[in-house]
Amino acid sequence: MNYKDDFNHENEQNETNAFDLTVPASSQNESDAGKTNFDQPNTHDFGRASYETQNTQDANNREYTGASHVMEATRSNENPKSSKKRNLKGFASTLAAGVIGSVLTLTILPHTDYMKNYFENADNQSAPTEVKPVTAQPTVAKAKTSDSSIADTVEKVSKAIVGIVNYQKQQSYDFFGNSNSNSESNSSQSVESGSGSGVIFQKNKDYAYIVTNNHVVEGASKLEISLYNGEKTKAEVVGTDALTDLAVLKIDAKYVNGTASFGDSSSLRPGDQVYAIGNPLGLNLSRTVTQGIVSATNRSISVDTSAGNWDTNVIQTDAAINPGNSGGALINSQGQVIGINSLKISENGVEGLGFAIPSNDAIPIVNQLIKNGKIERPYIGIGLEDLDQIPQIYWQNLPSNIQKGVMITQVDSQSAAASSGLEVKDVIVSMNGTKIGSSSELRKYLYTKVNVGDTVKFGVYRNGKLKTIDVKLSK
Repeated sequence: MNYKDDFNHENEQNETNAFDLTVPASSQNESDAGKTNFDQPNTHDFGRASYETQNTQDANNREYTGASHVMEATRSNENPKSSKKRNLKGFASTLAAGVIGSVLTLTILPHTDYMKNYFENADNQSAPTEVKPVTAQPTVAKAKTSDSSIADTVEKVSKAIVGIVNYQKQQSYDFFGNSNSNSESNSSQSVESGSGSGVIFQKNKDYAYIVTNNHVVEGASKLEISLYNGEKTKAEVVGTDALTDLAVLKIDAKYVNGTASFGDSSSLRPGDQVYAIGNPLGLNLSRTVTQGIVSATNRSISVDTSAGNWDTNVIQTDAAINPGNSGGALINSQGQVIGINSLKISENGVEGLGFAIPSNDAIPIVNQLIKNGKIERPYIGIGLEDLDQIPQIYWQNLPSNIQKGVMITQVDSQSAAASSGLEVKDVIVSMNGTKIGSSSELRKYLYTKVNVGDTVKFGVYRNGKLKTIDVKLSK
């Protein structure tokens, strides 16, 4: 089966749209946050109040100073000794009162909530909004649930399921076939390009965060979120990763009343009951629930993405997944999200072959996207082509027993590959002793087995001879 032809992403977008991984993690409007508007009436009122208070204090000071002069004139007629005794006695009384007051304060204050509230308020005012790392909640075995309890669970989780509409810049052409996409008439026009689903998984005082598929938001100039209660709002892209087909968005927290939690996908077994929730065929069928079982776990499916071919680890399910379900939740009977619905096999005679990204695979990606806005992966700096896709006339006298590998077709002159000595037409057959038979295997090893800064030993055939070349990975 040719998976490249048979796998269809559930969001029916135009395939010609280019994808840019450099989507900013925050909106341009955020740059205006924190600016003070000195023209606000409240500012002037505050200035006047300060001015009036200062005048009142000046008047009081003048009165107090006058009274001091009168007192001083009266005291000048007293006996110096009696005056000195009186001053000493007054000083002693003041000192004693101060000591007693301090002792009482230090004794009583620790037993009150004053200091605790003071420091908590100070922390709340100065601390930035915290985005906690996402974790999988343990899945506890439960007795068989009734239909009513499943309905309650689905109803609760459905409040965290959203519809996502992808708007893209309209492309139009004049009589001569020239693109008008940059003209003023079309510069602000966006048309609906596709739709999908998403899951709200975290909320703080400022924002709520949504996980979805990258192909649902790919190429968007605007993203509109449809919530459980019918309200709609715009979403900002936090980060995307085309290779794993995941993306994180954020919306204003005021629109959100409920969130979903991730479960442990490693606890799944074939036969477990699961439920898919999403928006098949658009928002008119929003939050549709379908029931099925886990057909298999740890399936490896080869998928073409805008970042290259990737062998995706997925959960197979027979719960109905249709166009528009992409990015929605696959939940267990406890209402935990154990997968993000992503794709299906669609061809004549095929039914019940839907796939979801396991929660345990999605969580690390989600956390990195929130933290960095992108996924940082090692970079070699080479273009690749599978050896079995290249005519043997270009195989450079390879030994007859070498039938699989990856040929280098391009080398970035500023990359780690160039500085390490890798060359065009080199055939890579291993990395750190692990056999490499295709570009997808090389990419999988590079992105899952090693890190930025590691040195990898490449087994390379050049002019028919095997060489070992050390390459220190950069980013």
